[in-house]
Amino acid sequence: QVHLVESGGGLVQPGGSLRLSCAASGFTFYTYAMSWYRQAPGKERELVASVGSSGSTVYADSVKGRFTISRDNAKNTAYLQMNSLKPEDTAVYYCNARFVYAYWGQGTQVTVSS
Repeated sequence: QVHLVESGGGLVQPGGSLRLSCAASGFTFYTYAMSWYRQAPGKERELVASVGSSGSTVYADSVKGRFTISRDNAKNTAYLQMNSLKPEDTAVYYCNARFVYAYWGQGTQVTVSS
């Protein structure tokens, strides 16, 4: 059974940092591209960052230079380091695994507010 479990969300002040984790099980992790998406209230879900099975990365323009996506294949875990957070980063962040199939986590809330 496939599981993607996100953790690390929370409330942070503008300019602060958070590190999201996505623990995966039930599929061959290292063969899958791992991505983080986010969905703010009233908005569509959008891609934040992706890391391929080869380690190549892609970022949304809005987070370039502030967020870093990474993966640890030994731990079957993907990460999203978020620095210099802004109120507009407030959203539910979802982990996604994609290769033969696509899997989603349940999401973790990130709120950036003073």
